[in-house]
Amino acid sequence: MLRGLGARVREVRTPVDLEGLEGLVLPGGESTTMTLGIEREGLAQPLRELALGGTPMLGTCAGLIMLDREHLGLMDMRAQRNAFGRQIRSFEADIEFRGIGIPPAPPLRGVFIRAPWIAEHGPGVEILAELDGHAVAARQGDLLVVAFHAELTDDVRVHQLLLDAVAARSVARSPRDMPRSGHL
Repeated sequence: MLRGLGARVREVRTPVDLEGLEGLVLPGGESTTMTLGIEREGLAQPLRELALGGTPMLGTCAGLIMLDREHLGLMDMRAQRNAFGRQIRSFEADIEFRGIGIPPAPPLRGVFIRAPWIAEHGPGVEILAELDGHAVAARQGDLLVVAFHAELTDDVRVHQLLLDAVAARSVARSPRDMPRSGHL
């Protein structure tokens, strides 16, 4: 999806892979497995430093969990894993997503697969979307999270939000601070 929007994309598996990134997506998957991989590769502190340095990040599904207080501790929120139920309870739903497109923007289609929700959050977290009274999208600074798999639809608006944050940060930085090779 990001390539289709014109971004240069590469996978991150080790700390050295973070060098030169202008944005990062923490994808869906299984959060326990992701935690073990992050610990094994020594990625936790480099990821924290990247986020604290202002690099925009998008966490989708398990990526939302990874950014919460109990995991990487980058967002002032607590995720509830598998909040909508087990794999067999996966579903799609239309979501009213604040701050995406020109109001009134059409709903965003969310694909929820063993999805989390935001169980609690601090005052610095802006809730962008809810489903059945549960927060499913939020932003804190340049960190954006969604409880669903936005990449499984044709709607690019969530990914465009990440690219817009990357572009805004690039404009705000001086040429001396620019990375040699910008990637996501």
